[in-house]
Amino acid sequence: MKVAITGATGFVGSRLVEKLQAAGHHIKVFTRNADHARRVFPKTAFPQVEIVAYTPLQSGPWQAEISGCDGVVNLAGEPISERWTPERKRMILASREVGTQKLVEAIDKAEAKPSVLVSASAIGYYGTSETAEFYETSEPIQSDFLSQVCKAWEGAAEKVTAYGVRLAIIRIGIVLGMGGAIAKMITPFRLYAGGPIGSGKQWFSWVHRDDLVNLFIQALTNDQMQGVYNGTAPNPIRMSELSDTLGKVMNRPSWLPVPEFVIEALLGDGAVVVLEGQKVLPERTQASGFTYQYPKVEPALREIVIE
Repeated sequence: MKVAITGATGFVGSRLVEKLQAAGHHIKVFTRNADHARRVFPKTAFPQVEIVAYTPLQSGPWQAEISGCDGVVNLAGEPISERWTPERKRMILASREVGTQKLVEAIDKAEAKPSVLVSASAIGYYGTSETAEFYETSEPIQSDFLSQVCKAWEGAAEKVTAYGVRLAIIRIGIVLGMGGAIAKMITPFRLYAGGPIGSGKQWFSWVHRDDLVNLFIQALTNDQMQGVYNGTAPNPIRMSELSDTLGKVMNRPSWLPVPEFVIEALLGDGAVVVLEGQKVLPERTQASGFTYQYPKVEPALREIVIE
C-alpha cells in the first residue's frame, strides 16, 4: 500500500512508520517540519518514506499529495500534557478538529481517492469514572474538555464516509512504551520514591505501543473494519495495581504515594487522564479478530523496562 500519515514523527506514529516499511509499504509522511522529519526518518534507514511538508490547519498544494494513496492515517494533534491555558485549549481542539477537516477536504479533492481513513481519537471521549465500564457503543457520561475535543475530532473524520471512503476510528488509551506518559511516571520509581498515584483507585486503561500500532495496521488493511474501536488492552487495571506491578518489574519499592501535584507538574492539565481515569474495554476490537501481544500489564511493562 501507499499510506499517508499525519503525526508520523510522534511516539505512536514513528513506530507505525517503522512497521509499515518493514511490511513493504510506501509511506508519505505529512509534517509541519520537514527537516525534523528527515532526521527522524533518514533516507538510508527509511528508503520507502517520502516527506511532504504541509500546513495542517490550512488548505494548500499539499492536499494534492493525498491523491493516489491507498490509505490515510490521521494521528496529528497538539500534546495535551501541558497547562491548558485558553490559547492552549484552542490549539488542542483546532489541531484535531480543523486538522482532520482539512485532511478530509484533501480526500474529497483527490482524483484517485484512498479507500480508507484510520483516524485517531482518545478514550477521553467517555469522561471519567471509578465505577462505570465503557465500550465502543457507550455514550459519554461527561461533557468535559477532552470529551468535547474527541467528539469534534470524530465528527470531522465521519464526513469522509460521504465520499465512499471507509472510516475506522481508534480511541486510544494510555500508551505504554519507553516514552509518553509512562516514561514520566517511571521516574519516581527509579529514585526509589514510587507508589500509588493519586487515590490509587482510579482505572488505568492502557495499551502497549506495539499493540496499538498493530491495531492501526489491521484497520488499514482489513476492509471489514469500520466504525469505532477502543485502542486499549483487554485488561484495564486500578492505578494501585499498576504501581505494584511497576515496582515489581523495576525491583523498586512501591509504597510511597505520589501526590497529585507531582503528576500535575509532570503532565500538566493532561494529568486528568491519569488521576481520574476510566475503565475502557475493547469489545469491538476483540470481535474484529485482533490479537494482543500484551493483553496483561506485567509482560508489557517488562518489555518496556528491559527495552
